[in-house]
Amino acid sequence: INTASFVAVMGAATSQISYTASKGGVLAMSRELGVQFAREGIRVNALCPGPVNTPLLRELFAAEPEQAQRRLVHVPAGRFAEPEEIANAALFLASDESSFVNASTFLVDGGISGAYVTAS
Repeated sequence: INTASFVAVMGAATSQISYTASKGGVLAMSRELGVQFAREGIRVNALCPGPVNTPLLRELFAAEPEQAQRRLVHVPAGRFAEPEEIANAALFLASDESSFVNASTFLVDGGISGAYVTAS
């Protein structure tokens, strides 16, 4: 299980070319490795979280709460992910329940990559 990001699928709203490009590379690598080793029973997937409610994110938005609201408006779920939700997605990918999931981009982003949501 490799960790990428939702920005590898849709790009970032602010200039993050190095981060976005590196996460795109993680997607390509995961896809190629998953295909290459599938017949040996090895699965490789890329977990792509959206924004996560971490201490770092809270610290960034503490000084500018309106910036958090500007970002939240684009998340159809209306909130940032909790770390446990991303961990649960990783546990699923590591489990037998995902035995046929391979070479995939597994988005856990509250729907942010599915639609462009605007304020009202």
